[in-house]
Amino acid sequence: MRIIGGEARGRIIRIPKGCRLRPTSDMVREALFNILPPVTGGSFLDLFAGCGTVGLEAASRGAARSLLVEKDPLLAKAIRASAEGLGLAGRTEVMAAEAERAILLLSARGERFDFVFIDPPYERGLIEPTLERIASGNLLAQAGFAIVQHAAGEGVQTDSIGGIVLRDQRRYGNTLLSFWQGA
Repeated sequence: MRIIGGEARGRIIRIPKGCRLRPTSDMVREALFNILPPVTGGSFLDLFAGCGTVGLEAASRGAARSLLVEKDPLLAKAIRASAEGLGLAGRTEVMAAEAERAILLLSARGERFDFVFIDPPYERGLIEPTLERIASGNLLAQAGFAIVQHAAGEGVQTDSIGGIVLRDQRRYGNTLLSFWQGA
């Protein structure tokens, strides 16, 4: 995997050997950052970060702060090493925690984000509860975006959750990006 835009463009993101994750493809990341308003100067939260490709991409593209949440401590360590190697450590923070716990902690701190990227394991029913926690925890800045990457056949049965409204969906093969926005 590599960074596709910004100051670290073309640089390789190291993925630990034996990693059996589903990293966000270059094509989907390119589409994501082309659809979103510029992340420059904004705050970016990457939940279920995995190898960190999306959060590191946001930092490379100028996000003032990119917080990546990954429950696996070995992957969290690899993300830190990648951020350091890419020269993005100053704008990147890694939290080794379950997404649910991280949301509670960030909410208790009063933190808000301009962009929240959610890429939970497919077909586990985590999309709606995660969006509900983000809404109730007030993690999304006013008019901020929550973007969910999920399998094309998986989704949410509503177009509004706690003041977060579904604005757009784009399909890339079997992957769907759902763009939610705070009111």
